Amino acid sequence: MNRRYRKTIIAGNWKMNMTPSQAKALIEELKPLVSKVKWCEMVLCVPYVDIPTAVKAAKGSKIAIGAENMHFEPKGAYTGEVSADMLKECGVKYVIIGHSERRQYFAETDETVNKKVKVALENGFRPIVCVGESLDEREQDIWSEIVRKQVKCAMQGVSVDDVKKVVIAYEPIWAIGTGKTATADQANEVCGAIRDCLRELYGARAARAITIQYGGSMNAKNAAELLSKPDVDGGLIGGASLKPNDFFAIIEAANQ
Repeated sequence: MNRRYRKTIIAGNWKMNMTPSQAKALIEELKPLVSKVKWCEMVLCVPYVDIPTAVKAAKGSKIAIGAENMHFEPKGAYTGEVSADMLKECGVKYVIIGHSERRQYFAETDETVNKKVKVALENGFRPIVCVGESLDEREQDIWSEIVRKQVKCAMQGVSVDDVKKVVIAYEPIWAIGTGKTATADQANEVCGAIRDCLRELYGARAARAITIQYGGSMNAKNAAELLSKPDVDGGLIGGASLKPNDFFAIIEAANQ
């Protein structure tokens, strides 16, 4: 982490878990734990049906609420989708864009990710843009080309002023939900490569201000080591964000 230039952000991604009543109970349990956190921004990205309950439960706390996805059109015949205006009225501050599960199961492409990033910024959200390589791409040693391409495509048409509002989450696909984790050095190497790519696109000052998270099975045990690396500025947390004590342990590691 390097707080001199950028914010540390720990964000939970609940995926398809938690009913509204369960969401309220988890947030109520988490709030007193995080009440004295100073150096770390905390976000919970929750399923659509949980958003109103989560926003209400988190009110007055240091926890921001985000969405797990958003359509790029403002309205229309897109059954099952949710627009930026809908999220804005619910009180959402962040939105995850381009998660590998969205790319894999719901045919998201670099093009649609870019559209969503621009719409998110236009509507005042902080997009958490996910990038990462598969196991084959890692083993073939082409991870750098893959991740750089995803970053460049996602940021196409985004201004230097707006890019500072973007959070990048490096999520190696081979480490999501598998129990495998990139080593701290591997995570820092890729996060550093992402920052180098952003530097080429936007210049050194903008690049050093952008928060880059690591998101491949970060947990209470490995968080401190991962977050000790200079280019790892936080985490996008899956399973551990569903357990208040585990999530808080990661937040504590980020708050040091």
